[in-house]
Amino acid sequence: MRRLLVTGGAGFIGSNFVHHVLGHSDAHVTVLDAFTYAASREALAGLPGERVRVVEGDICDAGLVDGLVAELAGAEGAVVHFAAESHNDNSLDDPSPFVQTNIVGTFTLLEAVRRHGVRLHHVSTDEVYGDLELDDPARFTESTPYRPSSPYSASKAGADHLVRAWVRSFGVQATLSNCSNNYGPWQHVEKFIPRQITNVLDGGKVKLYGSGANVRDWIHAEDHSSAVLKILERGRIGETYLIGADGERSNLAVVRMILEQLGHDPDDFDHVTDRAGHDLRYAIDSTKLRTELGWEPTYTSFEEGLARTIDWYRDHDDWWRPKKAAIEAAYAAKGQ
Repeated sequence: MRRLLVTGGAGFIGSNFVHHVLGHSDAHVTVLDAFTYAASREALAGLPGERVRVVEGDICDAGLVDGLVAELAGAEGAVVHFAAESHNDNSLDDPSPFVQTNIVGTFTLLEAVRRHGVRLHHVSTDEVYGDLELDDPARFTESTPYRPSSPYSASKAGADHLVRAWVRSFGVQATLSNCSNNYGPWQHVEKFIPRQITNVLDGGKVKLYGSGANVRDWIHAEDHSSAVLKILERGRIGETYLIGADGERSNLAVVRMILEQLGHDPDDFDHVTDRAGHDLRYAIDSTKLRTELGWEPTYTSFEEGLARTIDWYRDHDDWWRPKKAAIEAAYAAKGQ
């Protein structure tokens, strides 16, 4: 792909993907981002201006989206669709932005790529599959039935269904991916891992939902990025690929690891009110991606990836610290 339009390219995973593309291809990238609270101009600072253009705008703005997609027609271009509202806690407080961005925004993009015959890759989440029992040996696969449990995951499930319908009904050239929980640079401090890291760096206490038994399957954002680029290059149109790095850890294990790596007592944390409808366990089977496309993760050690992430937040406190007090005040108001 010589030209890419990356929606949500100033967000956590999107910006990591932009950096990855620039380092592993010769593609030119246009970033479309609404620059809501979770986006970061700093994450794109210093990138080569001759290869990166940043457009501030809403994915639901049909005229803007149509114009940007039209630029890709006949130019070996593609759209990579990261733009989404993604924080579960926020979706419980107010689901409306999730329906608007994740469903209406995806519809707007689908209509544009349909009009102009442009390739699309749609980025989704493993949360559309619901959850697994803690002692269940199974993992999510591409054939796992959808069973979303929050407004966030339901909105992403709806978007996934729209993409598949546009492929079948209108011949849109699209692929999909569902990825496990990401961690790494530029992730907003409201999210689980950066919140705990910055709590300790800020002299506060780590906060653990409930008992901490809930399990997540962690993948570094760099590995997610390499998988998406691989799907763009070699993925079969209409197919879904699950992206995971065999990183299952309980929340309790993660907070203890963070505390240990920062030189603190691994049991020096506070239990806080559990999230409503908190899914028990996510687990990804990425066999199809690995065998069909030859992808493998670089960060095979979660411990090493976490250590590098801690170092990154330690070195970038000027970025996260201005956001920190307001985030903690909002959590405290909910007993979390």
